[in-house]
Parts: sequence; structure tokens; C-alpha cells
Amino acid sequence: IYFLKGFTGRQMLHFGDDDDDAPTATRQKKSQKSSAHPLATFFHLFFRTSAILVYLLCEILSSSFIVCMVTIILLLSCDFWTVKNVSGRLMVGLRWWNQVDEDGQSHWVFESRPATSRKVPTNSESQIFWLGLVVCPVLWVIFVFSTLFSFKFKWLAVVIMGVALQWANLYGYVRCKVGGKTNLRSMATNYLGSQFFKQAMAKQGP
Repeated sequence: IYFLKGFTGRQMLHFGDDDDDAPTATRQKKSQKSSAHPLATFFHLFFRTSAILVYLLCEILSSSFIVCMVTIILLLSCDFWTVKNVSGRLMVGLRWWNQVDEDGQSHWVFESRPATSRKVPTNSESQIFWLGLVVCPVLWVIFVFSTLFSFKFKWLAVVIMGVALQWANLYGYVRCKVGGKTNLRSMATNYLGSQFFKQAMAKQGP
């Protein structure tokens, strides 16, 4: 594990393997495979889609709210652990976690595999990972609004938990992707500022 420059409360790491000097052609050939980790790919989608399906079916068919709630929470918890600790590392070479140092201070750590590593994620796995990571949290946000508008407040705690757990993974992996030292709000502000500056310069031009 190679440590980059630390920053307050956050770190960005790179993890690799012993075959970082593998030929480029070998890495490119591997990246074109359909799936190098089919089991991880399956469970990356299984728990989160199962939680959504159970929620939809229970809301329509089941009268046992407690059983449905416990089942959905278990599926969401399994999904959070699987995506955070397994599928992200295997499918896209990213990992994040929180650690407490000897002084009791909490630090967020964001980890990524070097681009020169032999273990290059396949294109299909990367697309499946990010598609599942983005779409499912959006659905839970929709469920929150549908629960409020339909006055089914007993489901509110369940859908809020779905939003919290799945958006936590999404935020963590986006931070890993863009760089642990990058502040997302600063990125958005800088982008909008640059666009505004370009428009202003264009208006002043001949």
C-alpha cells in the first residue's frame, strides 16, 4: 500500500499487486473480458434489487409490515457491506472506509488501484457497478417522495434507511473515483465559476 499526501480527516491511497509491470496488451485484453468476477457482480446487484422488489411487493401484497421491514433492512445491510467491502474492490478497484487513530480522531480513507496495475477492471463490470450504484439510490429517493405523497408514513423509516445506506456507498465511491483530496462542492463551484468566466469573456469579445 502506497500512501499519498495526507489531509485533515481524509486520505487517498493506492493499492496494487505484485504484477504492476505486466504488459499493456495483457491488461487491455483482460479489460475486454465480459466478467472477471461473476459472483461479485451478481451479489452487487442481488441485495439492492431484492430490497427494492421486496419493498414494492410488500407495499402491494403483504399485510405483515414487521416481517417486510426486517427483511428489507437485512437486505439493505447485506448490500451495504457487500458493495463497500467486496464488489467495489473487485469490480472497479476502489475502496473506502473510516478509521480512528490513537488520538481518537476519525479519518476517512479513500483507496484506488493504480492504473498500471495488472488487475484492470473490465468494461462490463465497471458499467454494471456504476449503473447499480447510481440507479438504486435514485429509486429510494423516489420512494421517499411517494411515501410522503401517499401518506404511508409507516414506510418512511424504511425508505430513509435505504437512501442513507445506498447514498453512503455512492458518495464514498465517487470520492474514490475523483480523488480523496477533492472536495465535491469545490469541484462544482470551480466548474460553475469557470463556465461563468468563459461566458463573460465571450460577451466582451469582438
